[in-house]
Amino acid sequence: MIDPTAAGAVYDREFIVCSLDLLSGLAEGLGAGIESLVSSCLCIWYHFPFQVCPIHLHPRLQEFLTVAAKQLNPQSVKDAVSVANNACWAIGELAIKIGKEIAPVVITVVSCLVPILKSPEGSNKSLVENSAITLGRLSWVCPDIVAPHMEHFMQAWCKALCMIRDDFEKEDSFHGLCAMVAANPTGGAGSLAYICQACASWTEIKSEGLHNEVCQILNGYKQLLGNGGWEQCMATLQPDVVQKLARYGV
Repeated sequence: MIDPTAAGAVYDREFIVCSLDLLSGLAEGLGAGIESLVSSCLCIWYHFPFQVCPIHLHPRLQEFLTVAAKQLNPQSVKDAVSVANNACWAIGELAIKIGKEIAPVVITVVSCLVPILKSPEGSNKSLVENSAITLGRLSWVCPDIVAPHMEHFMQAWCKALCMIRDDFEKEDSFHGLCAMVAANPTGGAGSLAYICQACASWTEIKSEGLHNEVCQILNGYKQLLGNGGWEQCMATLQPDVVQKLARYGV
C-alpha cells in the first residue's frame, strides 16, 4: 500500500478542518441519532462522535487514549498546539464517560498537563483552560491516583481554575478538587490560600451537591488548622476573597 504522504500528496488543510467541523455540528445536533452513521466511519477517531455514541470506540479505547496522550508531550504541544488542545479536551471527555478505565494513562497525562499549567504565559489560553479542566476530571474519576502528587501542581492549577467561567466544565473540575482534598487533605494544606481563591472565583455554584462539597473541604481545613492557623491564612487573602468565602460557611 502506497503512503500518500511519502508519495508527495498535498492535502487541503482548510477543507479537512471544515469537513470535521461539519461532522462536529452533525454530532451535536443529532445526538445519539448519528449512531448508525458512525458505526462504520473512519471519522470515529474524531472526538465529537465519541460524545454521542461512545460504544464504537470502546473496543480500541486504550489505543485511542495512548494516541491522545502522546499529543500532550512538550514537543507535540510545540509542534501542533491545536492538536494538543483537542487531545487534551478529548481525554477529559473520555474520563467522564469511562471513569476508572482511564486509569492506565492518568499519570502520563497529568505529567504533561502540569508543565502547561505552570507556564501559562507561554501557552495557548484555550490549552491552559482545557488542561485545568482535564486535570480536574481525571482527579474526579481517579482521585487515588492523582491525589498523592497534588503538591506539585495545586497552586498552578488553582490559578488556572480562577480564570475559567462558571459552567459545567468548571463544576467537573471542582468535583475533582474536592475529591483530591478528601483523599489527601495534608497534600493541599500548603496551597490552602490558592484553594480559597479558586473557590471564591465562582459567581455562584448552582449545583447544591458541589456547593456542599466545597463547604466540606473548606470547613475541614478550618478545623484542621484551628482558629489561629485559619485566621493566619485568611490574612493573606484580599478582603473581597474572604467575603466571598463566607457563602461556604467559613
